[in-house]
Amino acid sequence: MASGICISKQEIIENLQAKGKKQGELHKKASCIRDSSVSKNVYFRGIIEFSNICANDCFYCGIRKSNNKVKRYLMSKEEILECVEFCDKAKYGSIVLQSGELQTKKFTDFVTGIVKTIKKKFPKIGITLCVGEQSKKVYQKFFDAGARRYLLRIETSNKEHYSKLHPNEMSFESRKKCLENLKKIGFQTGTGVMIGSPFQTTENLADDLLFFKKIGADMMGMGPYVLHEQTPFSSQCFNPSNNLNLSLNMVAMLRLMMPYINIASTTALQALTPNGRELGLQAGANVIMPIVTPKKYREDYQLYKNKPCINESSEDCMKCIIARIKSVGLTPAFGKSGTSLHFLRRKKC
Repeated sequence: MASGICISKQEIIENLQAKGKKQGELHKKASCIRDSSVSKNVYFRGIIEFSNICANDCFYCGIRKSNNKVKRYLMSKEEILECVEFCDKAKYGSIVLQSGELQTKKFTDFVTGIVKTIKKKFPKIGITLCVGEQSKKVYQKFFDAGARRYLLRIETSNKEHYSKLHPNEMSFESRKKCLENLKKIGFQTGTGVMIGSPFQTTENLADDLLFFKKIGADMMGMGPYVLHEQTPFSSQCFNPSNNLNLSLNMVAMLRLMMPYINIASTTALQALTPNGRELGLQAGANVIMPIVTPKKYREDYQLYKNKPCINESSEDCMKCIIARIKSVGLTPAFGKSGTSLHFLRRKKC
């Protein structure tokens, strides 16, 4: 299966709405395709949430700049390196450096310096950056420093819907252009959307899947929308069960349509049900992201409410994640960076 199944938009919509027996069959098919296309391995991405300082005011996000109830922080270089050392010893294979979005030179130089140091001290660890919109020049600096993966969630591929989720100063076209720049530079390029967000339709989600395929994304970090009480959307209708089902079906459909990409079973799934990440793996995901942020910072990095693992140590998270992977018959891929097969295949073309 070279490029995934060909399926109409209407069929996508019908599958996204699947429940019961039909949903079970969909997830089983996606899981089988995952096993045959990218193996039964589950790759670790140790996530280090090194700063919650953000210049954006997204209407759904708990660390939006207008939320004055959040205690802001920026981890020191030494603290970040301690987290990376833990990942190295745990044989996670790769890390994610994630933060709020800032475009200042001081911030981007800090990130560039951290990446250089990590590559020098831990040359085998893969580095994914998730630090938002930046200029093409800055992205190139990140790449030259040693980062090879970048996750920039677009949150929705519909321009009108995007405008309902973000303030006027944020631009859908700008975010889309950033994804194009990342791909041109040579990053394994990842994106994602919130599933079940306010004003979203199932047709929007179908278009999102088609958008991912059109741009040739290499990895995906999409998950359910989970309400945060300190945002403008706090009074919006929120249906956890619906968002969970849609999210799992999105994972399954994406695996059918793009069999070789890396798909994360996101932490947000576990915010909606205790076995959320296991369900994501059973629906076709092949990446999981244990939190290695120091415990003292975790409470202040909540993009949504009910975030799991806030009171757990990195060691506890590691043991828990390994058990979750094994419980669904998959293999923890220790010491492997898990390069996207979709990326490798398109580089050969």
